[in-house]
Amino acid sequence: MSAIDLSDPATIAVLTDALIAAGVDGLEITKAGGHLRIVVSKGEGARVSLIGNAQPDFSAPLVAIVKAPMAGRFCASHPSAPAEAEHLPRAVSDKDVIGFLRIGFVLLPIPAGRSGLLTRRLTEPDALVGFGDPLCEIEPLQ
Repeated sequence: MSAIDLSDPATIAVLTDALIAAGVDGLEITKAGGHLRIVVSKGEGARVSLIGNAQPDFSAPLVAIVKAPMAGRFCASHPSAPAEAEHLPRAVSDKDVIGFLRIGFVLLPIPAGRSGLLTRRLTEPDALVGFGDPLCEIEPLQ
């Protein structure tokens, strides 16, 4: 997926048209490099405010966030695995299982989804998580 250039007038126009068509009052996006705000007024049209450079910062490493595919209890390892503390960071492949969601008696494996370095867990073991909640961070290997 490519990053969206939020400083591009054509992109802002498309976003504005989509907001008007959807009946949404506004949109606000804040990134490290800038801030974009689009406010749609019924009688006045749209007002756009762009502060800084809202283009993506390619100098920073692209950290991938692994998110929960559904609600359940997060398990950092299989319940039958030894209760050793897992050492982080560690290298993972896109197919590696980096945790599980426990839903009743069912364990749903959570694949890494990309190769890289599993740097930290964003959720405590046995915590209740919902769909889309962040679970782990994976940084690309340098």
